[in-house]
Amino acid sequence: MHSCASEYTNIDDVIVDEVELPVPLGDPFILLHEGIYYAYGTHAADGIEVYTSNDLLTWKYSGMALDKKNSYADRWFWAPEVYAVNGKFYMYYSADEHICVATADSPAGPFVQAKQEPMIADEKCIDNSLFIDEDGTPYLSFVRFNDGNNVWIAELDNDLVTLKKETMHPCIHVSQSWEEVWPRVNEGSFIIKHKGLYYLTYSANSYESPFYGVGCATAANLMGNWSKYEENPLLQKPGDLTGVGHSALFTDKSGKLRIVYHAHKDKNNIHPRAMYIGEVFFDNVNGVDRMRISHEYITPKLIK
Repeated sequence: MHSCASEYTNIDDVIVDEVELPVPLGDPFILLHEGIYYAYGTHAADGIEVYTSNDLLTWKYSGMALDKKNSYADRWFWAPEVYAVNGKFYMYYSADEHICVATADSPAGPFVQAKQEPMIADEKCIDNSLFIDEDGTPYLSFVRFNDGNNVWIAELDNDLVTLKKETMHPCIHVSQSWEEVWPRVNEGSFIIKHKGLYYLTYSANSYESPFYGVGCATAANLMGNWSKYEENPLLQKPGDLTGVGHSALFTDKSGKLRIVYHAHKDKNNIHPRAMYIGEVFFDNVNGVDRMRISHEYITPKLIK
């Protein structure tokens, strides 16, 4: 459950001289590369925008990282994530409710989808996220629509583009009471590994709901069974925010693990959604580390 046409605004209408405004990204993702932070997300009608920052607090619009002419589709550009692998940049994103990947020589783009077809041609899917394990094996987690929105994982070929469909494995689906506000949604997955255990963050409920939130599930084996935290959601309505979710994790310049997510414009309006940044840490409970998400956050500002 993602964007609608009302979110698509021209960036020139968003940036006002000498006025600080939130960064207008839904489904945000942040990449740190060579001392610069790059933010991508759902916002533009005709592709994927990129914003840059030196400090996570103030951001500048840096143009279109992906233009629709370089993509498989021409609408619904959602949830981009960008990874640097062996000197090349890979953007995983959804277009027209299909998962895609485009590449570039720079994190600012231009990204080009060399083979202009989705990773899974015969099925609608969204929210594809890359995870490369310690042994170098690449995996893709993504959302299928075969039980509401639910999260699956599959191996990728070494080209980081070709999905091995025979390895597709279910991870999580709606199964906890907090997730049942409306409708059946588990989406926006992101995987990290911490002390030998895999942690999958995800969002539940419709992105339109004020009760959109972030939960966590863990597994000892990526292709095994995932167990959700009984204390989910880890993040829901922090401070004055509502509709909080579709998060991604990243490590900042100081080595601190952080989370980036979006929230509704305010309690009465969904769009334009905006980007917020918090902290992630681990509590040791009975000898086991448990992921925690701070309810404190910073509000990045867009400057011209």
